[in-house]
Amino acid sequence: MANRIRLSIALAALLLAMVVPAASAGGALHASAVLRDPTGSVVGWAQFTEDASGILHVNVQVRGLPEGLHGIHIHAIGQCSPTFAAAGGHHNPLGHDHGLDSPTGAHAGDLPNLVVNGAGNGHLDATSDRATLSAGTVSVFDADGSALVIHFGEDDQVTNPTGNSGSRIACGVIEPR
Repeated sequence: MANRIRLSIALAALLLAMVVPAASAGGALHASAVLRDPTGSVVGWAQFTEDASGILHVNVQVRGLPEGLHGIHIHAIGQCSPTFAAAGGHHNPLGHDHGLDSPTGAHAGDLPNLVVNGAGNGHLDATSDRATLSAGTVSVFDADGSALVIHFGEDDQVTNPTGNSGSRIACGVIEPR
């Protein structure tokens, strides 16, 4: 079963690598991340697309994670090793408070919770007008890049600095495609 899951994830990543560059026609910008657990095993992938109006579309697929809601954020540094702490805090170039429910505006890297079912599979489709793939103040491609991090617990969407979402259980460096 584990080998089948790994093969499925590897196949999805390969297909993503083949499709995303071809999809760059039409002015959209694209990026992706391979998500790994603390042992280095691939547990999923993320695809990022910035459309012509500047909206960032985030699509995440994971397998083998604990059931429940998980905080998921774009973090400020494009590193995941030697520990996931290398990714730094949330991507927050404008200095906002944390959480999508914050009355003063969310971090640029804040996203809705990732839902993982009883079989360990999760999927997130989200959009953001707070972060971008293109050059500028809120770009994920600043001098030190960015990473996507999945946390163990649910993000309460208000508590600074992380929404009480707990430890980091998966990480992937966001790379342009």
